[in-house]
This record gives sequence, C-alpha cells and structure tokens, in this order.
Amino acid sequence: MIPILSLKSVNKTFGNDEHVVHAARNVSFDVSAGECLAIVGESGSGKTTLANMILGIFPPTSGQIEFEGAALPAKRKLEHRRAIQLVQQNPLSSLNPKRTVGASIRLGLDVYGIGKPGERWKMVEAALEEVGLPAEFRNRPPAALSGGQRQRVAIARALACDSRLVVLDEPTSALDVLVQARVLRLLDDLRRKRGLTYLFITHDLSVVRNIADRVAVFQSGALVECAATQDIFETPQEPYTRDLIGAVPVVADEEIALRRTLSMESSQ
Repeated sequence: MIPILSLKSVNKTFGNDEHVVHAARNVSFDVSAGECLAIVGESGSGKTTLANMILGIFPPTSGQIEFEGAALPAKRKLEHRRAIQLVQQNPLSSLNPKRTVGASIRLGLDVYGIGKPGERWKMVEAALEEVGLPAEFRNRPPAALSGGQRQRVAIARALACDSRLVVLDEPTSALDVLVQARVLRLLDDLRRKRGLTYLFITHDLSVVRNIADRVAVFQSGALVECAATQDIFETPQEPYTRDLIGAVPVVADEEIALRRTLSMESSQ
C-alpha cells in the first residue's frame, strides 16, 4: 500500500556560506493512511521545519516529499492545501479576531468550493457539533471562547475541508492538563471515525503515549529513532531517546490507581 506521506532524503539548510544552519538532515520516513505519527524532540530539533516543508511553507533544499504517491510541488495546488491541513499551537493567534468562529470555518469551504453556497452555514454548524461545540457558537468571536473551545474550533476548521492529513503542531501545549486530555480524546475519536492521518508534533513525550501509533525522535534536524510507541517507551535504542523518556514525569502507583478509578466513575 502506498504511504499517504513519504519523505525521501529531505534536507533543509538556512543561511549563507559563512553561517549555515542544517534544520533537516537527510530525513526519510513514511506515514501510512490512518495512523498517527508523533514527531518529538527538544526545541531546535527540526520539528517545526519539517512541518513547514510538508505544508509547503518553504521547500526542502534537497530530497523529495510525496503525498499519496506523487511528489508535492514547491508551489502547492489548491487540492494539496485542502488535503493537508494544520492545527496550530495557539488557537487564539491562528483565528482572526475580527471574524466570528463560524466565518473562520466557512472561509475554507468558500476557498475550496466545498458544498453549495446556500448549504455552507449548515456545514459549519455540523463541523462545530462534531468537535463537541453547540451550533450557535458560529456567531461568537474567538475571544469569547475558552482555550479548549478555541482549539476545538481550529480542529473543526481543518476537518470541514475534508482534509486527509492533519499536521498538529503542539496542539495541546497551551492548554491546562484537564482540557488537554479532553482535546486529545477528541482527536483520537475523530481520527478513528474519519480515518484521518495525523502528524503530531510535540516536545512532550508524555502527551503522545496514548494517541500515537509510532514515534519519530529528532535531534539537531536528524531522525535518530522511529518505532512503535510501545517500543519507544519500553525499549528505546538511542541514548537521546532514553534521555527524553527519562524527563517524562513519573507518578506513583497509588496515583495511577486513583486516576483509573476517577476515569471509570466519570464515564458512568
């Protein structure tokens, strides 16, 4: 089966002959349709550069990026921008404060010609409801929503375009722990329901443990390890990966048991 996304010997450098920054170094990996691949690493590891190249914000210096078996052009076509959507870290800065959240979601429908013009507000309301927000939220400005609600709007905006690959750039790092857990659960439910593919970019390994199928670990622009999530946590092969895992906060067995009890009670 052809991967939905494939990077082949991708390099990205910035600067000039006197000072060159190697932001991506010979990066190669595939992402299968329907999976969630987490891209992890500390600040400066090349995660954001990788996302920007996949989104077409700037081209690789060398190498090739393919989507559904075909090379992505340096200047992305409308169909590529629709198929590959971004959910950013800070939803307040990614939503136009002068537009209602409904208008922000509808913009993609208008740009990509999705549905009939007379049906698009209903599509906006359906997108809001799919992420757990009331349809009447379409008339609210972003500033009137909480951080978690704004992130749900950002997710709705990406999914309203019928995207197939969603790049999630630190999508929960600006949220408190409880809201973070709810957004992660929503993302996982939507992926399974819609058959979406996620590229989940984060510096926090603990966030991806329950959502990612595989984890790709980056250091200084290079891919140092890529394996199933369970293998990364239980049998990491690289010292850098072991250092990242060692930095994940650990809770006592009593706290884990309490969390499970509370989770069971809240689901009843």
